[in-house]
Amino acid sequence: MLLEAIYHRPKQNWAYAYDRQTIHVRIRTKKNDVEKVTVYYGDKFNSWEGIETTTSVPMTRMYQDELFDYWQAETLPPFRRLAYAFKLEDGHDTVWMTERGFQQETPEPTKSWFEYPFLNPADIFAPPAWVKDAVFYQIFPERFANGDPSNDPEGVHPWGGEPKPDNYFGGDLQGVLNHLDHLEQLGITAIYFTPIFEATSNHKYDTKNYMKVDPHFGTNEKLKELVQACHDRGIRVLLDAVFNHCGHTFPPFVDVLEKGEQSAYKDWFHVRQFPLEVIDGVPTFDTFAFTPMMPKLNTEHPEVKTYLLDVARYWIEEVGIDGWRLDVANEVDHQFWREFRQTVKAVNPDAYILGEMFHEGMMWLQGDQFDAVMNYPFTYAMHDFFAQEAIDGLGFAQAIQHQLASYPLQANEVMFNLLDSHDTPRLLTLCGNDKRKMKLAALFQLTFLGTPCIYYGDEVGLDGDHDPGCRKCMEWDEKGQDTGLLQYYRSLIALRHKHSALRTGSFRFIHAEEKDRVIAYERADANGRWLFVLNGSEQKRTVNLQICEGKWQSIDVGAKSDTGEMLAGNSKGLQIEVEDMGWRILQLSQ
Repeated sequence: MLLEAIYHRPKQNWAYAYDRQTIHVRIRTKKNDVEKVTVYYGDKFNSWEGIETTTSVPMTRMYQDELFDYWQAETLPPFRRLAYAFKLEDGHDTVWMTERGFQQETPEPTKSWFEYPFLNPADIFAPPAWVKDAVFYQIFPERFANGDPSNDPEGVHPWGGEPKPDNYFGGDLQGVLNHLDHLEQLGITAIYFTPIFEATSNHKYDTKNYMKVDPHFGTNEKLKELVQACHDRGIRVLLDAVFNHCGHTFPPFVDVLEKGEQSAYKDWFHVRQFPLEVIDGVPTFDTFAFTPMMPKLNTEHPEVKTYLLDVARYWIEEVGIDGWRLDVANEVDHQFWREFRQTVKAVNPDAYILGEMFHEGMMWLQGDQFDAVMNYPFTYAMHDFFAQEAIDGLGFAQAIQHQLASYPLQANEVMFNLLDSHDTPRLLTLCGNDKRKMKLAALFQLTFLGTPCIYYGDEVGLDGDHDPGCRKCMEWDEKGQDTGLLQYYRSLIALRHKHSALRTGSFRFIHAEEKDRVIAYERADANGRWLFVLNGSEQKRTVNLQICEGKWQSIDVGAKSDTGEMLAGNSKGLQIEVEDMGWRILQLSQ
């Protein structure tokens, strides 16, 4: 055994309370190095009479990436306290691991064991339950639909023209209201809006007034009407909170521009030197990136904190929104987000708090800050495998499993899984306009653990490169829509809504090999067991899946092979034929 590869630490994603009775324990070992891991545990005050008085639980190898295996066990401490140690076996040697390191002999339960001191209900990370069942839809309001020409910006362009960083097409809240039927028929149960508050740009990430809907979008009353209309259809609403920075027209910043060091608001920002100016492309004050139009707010300042927390509270209390997406969330101090969570959850305990970040986010997912983050590592793995064919099936499976091992299960269950957004090229463009690739990616996204989000227009075949290309107008003319693709999305989303295993069931890869573009995975719970076989190659394939005994029914969601036929698996495996760039969906017959 390579002892240097073995890793465990209490708390975070290695030992965490899943609910009020259950603690999940994980340990990492070198890939394919250990055959068996057992966790021994007992009450830390009542297990000193010998290891035979403890409970032993075999651990399951849950995930595997390119370097490591990740093992997990479920423990049920009788008194909410846990002392535990690990026994690792490789077929030749046996090693015990405690908090003090490794030893050959069986350790007696002592203070050297790892501890989960006490399972306090207040410490349990419990994201809103509704998010596990949600299918999100991201709307960039300026480009979704123009429902009220009377509030159009000056110089508005005809709908459907070429998007540019500074042009307008008149999208507004009334436009969303007019098209809620489309979202409901698609199966959408939650909307994430990019910023809607008053600002000078078309994207609205340069906020002028956090308490006012931008007049080009409508009014505060119109937003309230929209939120109520969404709720009437079972659709939740998430707004974008741009609290890392404001816009250059935000009144406190204007005051600093005018008065310099004499301004009462000078400490609302991070000013390195006065006057405020740009020297060799770098502002003399902190900003989003190096953009002088977006000065960074000092969220440690009491007045700034009070102002922003009042904003967070107001839109939930007065308008009834269901949560916040937090822009540039990893650049704001942790203490602010802790107080933000307390403020938001005090008003609505079911509010969803989603942080934007492009990397691993465990530090924000411990129950005191966010409920989830935008899962861009998942996004990149999806792009690499399905769209750009940069990795093989094994590489993809390893990347996905690495992500699953990075977070507690309850975080994975509500992770915001997107394939594209206003910050990336559109999925269809990344796929080289190959809709077969796009369909395979959507199939995995909508049958994977976590909360899927569809970027507006993907479902009808909208394409577009980097910003501003990815922010083009929604296509509402059916002649310009891919209605077959739309029906495919509707069918997949309906399948997800219908079967709990596809939302909250267990997940595991069944087949993923090197230099191969076929993957297979399982979703299962007490209500059903499902197999998905995706062939990302240009050749028809026959795959033998192990541990798939029983009778399986092929489910049709648009693949040539899914005809409703029955297939039988036995101890030798389950033989499945998959068309080139096709898929099979199989449900275990009851």
